[in-house]
Amino acid sequence: MNTREEDRAVSLAARMSTWMLPSGADRAARLLLVSRGLRGFCDGFIAVLLPAYLLALGFAKVDVGLISTATLAGSAVATIAVGMLANRFAARRMFMFAALLMAATGLGFAGLSSLLPLLIVAFVGTLNPSSGDVSLFLPLEQSRLAGMATGDARTALFARYSLIGAVSAALGSLAAGVPAWLVTHAHMRELTAMRTMFIVYAATGGAIWLLYRRLPPSGAQTSGPSAPLGESRRIVTRLALLFSVDAFAGGLVVNALMSLWLMQRFGLSVGAAGQFFFWAGLLTALSQLAAPPLASKIGLLNTMVFTHIPASLCLIAAAFAASSPVTLALLLARSALSQMDVPTRTAYVMAVVTPVERPAAASFTSVPRSLAASLAPSLAGGLIGIGWLGAPLVACGALKIAYDLSLLFLFRHVKPDR
Repeated sequence: MNTREEDRAVSLAARMSTWMLPSGADRAARLLLVSRGLRGFCDGFIAVLLPAYLLALGFAKVDVGLISTATLAGSAVATIAVGMLANRFAARRMFMFAALLMAATGLGFAGLSSLLPLLIVAFVGTLNPSSGDVSLFLPLEQSRLAGMATGDARTALFARYSLIGAVSAALGSLAAGVPAWLVTHAHMRELTAMRTMFIVYAATGGAIWLLYRRLPPSGAQTSGPSAPLGESRRIVTRLALLFSVDAFAGGLVVNALMSLWLMQRFGLSVGAAGQFFFWAGLLTALSQLAAPPLASKIGLLNTMVFTHIPASLCLIAAAFAASSPVTLALLLARSALSQMDVPTRTAYVMAVVTPVERPAAASFTSVPRSLAASLAPSLAGGLIGIGWLGAPLVACGALKIAYDLSLLFLFRHVKPDR
């Protein structure tokens, strides 16, 4: 490589570095962004494959909902533990434990075939049946990222975090077609091919463990030791209660159940469902880019509310659409709007609490979300199982609209100023 080529390579690396990290963010945040990308890729193919894998094992449709419920309930318990133990253990040690747990989860799902053991692994482990991050990693990484930037840079950093998760999950959805390719070209049994993807999930947990080893001590990024909620308790409690309504609604249409719904309603194959979630994920990713500039113009709260309501209306309309092209178009329109509140919501919570309360606030707002979301998949799986295919979509849309209007009414005068 000559000098000119070296200069170009350095320039390209500098531009990529600038894109990945907003101005003013700590460089160590890259490790968390890469981790989010790796986990998002795995979450993408797991959410699409999980219902087909469980049906191939001989389980009923309601069992898909039960296992999804177990994963979300376990995430809630893990999030509570993070909030309680954040002051007792080094942050890097907790990160590394989460990565090892991810590896064990993949091995458990690859090697077990009975419902009860799989329910236990789903509860204890890190499997994610949804499009968002609901695992043990969420409060750990959110609280760490919050101390790595301030002001608009923090919103931009959370937007990149969400964007990387969305893009990687979209690519992961395409990888859901790998088992079919293995069956055709490697003459592998379908069930064995699906289990191979859980081995990939486990190996990714090991790679993330290596990344977390490089994290610097948390004291280098935080402005002080973490503390329980104090002066911010009232506002965080109200936010957590509202977020739980939103999470329960979202739990009715987690990606695993949406994949099952598309397969049952229109007979989509796993590969076709994966392609749909790929495009839906790309639209979600593009919306993450639009969230920070939109929030800077109309505010974090308005961005959360006024992009969410049209998305919910599209979801309700999809439940009544008669053809698959119209249904998929409505769901894609929803994907372009429904996740713009993710980085803005996180930035809003972190901006209305004191810096030392951020780990507790991340945990406190995540726990009700995980608990509420964990109740919904079993209900949705049961409704799909008895033939009420559109009911979860309608209920989800209606509840989310009620949440958005309540959030706007209660917090329109609360300004993020930290």
